[in-house]
Amino acid sequence: MNNQPHIEIPTTRREFLAKSGGGFGAMALAALMGQSASAAPADPRAPKTTHFPAKAKNVIFLFMEGGPSHIDLFDPKPLLNELAGQKLPESFGKVILAMGENDAPLMRCPRKWKQHGESGLWVSDWFPEIATCADDLCVIRSCVSDGINHSSGVCQMNTGHVIGGRPSLGAWATYGLGTENQDMPAFVVLTDGKGQPVNGSRNWGSGFMPAAYQGVQFKSGADPILNLNPPSHITSKRQKSKLDFLSQLDREHAAEREDFSELEARIKSYELAFRMQSAAPDIVDLSSESEETKQLYGIDQKETNVFGNNCLLARRLVENGVRFVQLYSGAGSGWDAHSNIEGNHGKLCKEVDKPIAGLLKDLKRRGLWDETLVIWGGEFGRTPMSEKGNGRDHNPTGFTMWMAGGAVPGGRTIGATDELGLKAVENPLHVHDLHATIMRVLGVDHTKLIYRHKGRPERIDMNEGRAELKVLGLA
Repeated sequence: MNNQPHIEIPTTRREFLAKSGGGFGAMALAALMGQSASAAPADPRAPKTTHFPAKAKNVIFLFMEGGPSHIDLFDPKPLLNELAGQKLPESFGKVILAMGENDAPLMRCPRKWKQHGESGLWVSDWFPEIATCADDLCVIRSCVSDGINHSSGVCQMNTGHVIGGRPSLGAWATYGLGTENQDMPAFVVLTDGKGQPVNGSRNWGSGFMPAAYQGVQFKSGADPILNLNPPSHITSKRQKSKLDFLSQLDREHAAEREDFSELEARIKSYELAFRMQSAAPDIVDLSSESEETKQLYGIDQKETNVFGNNCLLARRLVENGVRFVQLYSGAGSGWDAHSNIEGNHGKLCKEVDKPIAGLLKDLKRRGLWDETLVIWGGEFGRTPMSEKGNGRDHNPTGFTMWMAGGAVPGGRTIGATDELGLKAVENPLHVHDLHATIMRVLGVDHTKLIYRHKGRPERIDMNEGRAELKVLGLA
């Protein structure tokens, strides 16, 4: 008879560390990871206090994926038309372009420009509806990115880095502020149904943070939440019994693996999905909205129906406590006008102009203006030089974004590009600065919002950004 004691052999390196040395391996592992299970909050999505008093508590990010042309929309350059057909002046130095057409001639902007509102903000004729909201816009004309192509540009605008793996802006907002509605996701993503954005779900991922902070993608249309409703033969009681049993198994499994945040996030997601079956249908149902409201967003018109639906849904989501909503126009680099910019931008501007203006006006009349920050922009702008004769190349060295609502004073421009719109020359704001500024509008000090990862204190700006107080009217 074999009287030797049974020895359980660890099957993974993490399990070996957890069980070796009386648990000292787990302590070392926790130190390396920069966090411990005991430090984790009971509910990572619970509402949190801000560092500064702030009216803004929600974000709607209107992402024009592919790179909208700032010099054809919000940043007029009269000299560009004067020099059209000539080479870029030597005083600009060597310019490296994504598609390599470095010697391409300058291309004129055929847009008609007008000053709008009491502020006299310049907006081109491609955005006649948004122009009616000119006094509400804080236009930042000096944005800068490091991403020269779409993958790196979209990644940086969403996560702060040109290489994937870091938490998205929405994940940071959820981590720092939590959410006010525990029956809905804190971070929702809506696309226009034309495809998936470049890099896919990494754009709204949680990176090295717990999975509870990642975004949830909704689809456009009448049924935006995938797999929300159970099969007709599954009763609510039966479903809850199954979820309770699954939760019991998961928690028993998690009790021995306290450093696995993914498992806890999975448990929370099952619980959230069950609660959403009661709360979400009413929130995403647009049929209760008046015909006047639907017309305001352009839902009654073919060109604006899809983005109008998404903008109206975004308003209903923030109205019901969703912290961060991101809307993609041109998902899959639709704004990427290397050729035929007239046809490309003309079509896309028509699709988003009325819905965006409708969103801004609707937020105001429903008392959501000061508490909702609206952001517009893409991963970069476009060059003053032509490509293929009638298009423009990528331009990360100087482009435009704007913010509205969220107690941000409107009717202003911040920063400037050079005389041709190629480079930011006055008050350049890097993506890191934009992220820090967005968090500051929400009342969060980006230098104090820290997540420890592998012993390193990580911040949204990668320790390189500054909050631009001019956006808040504080400088």
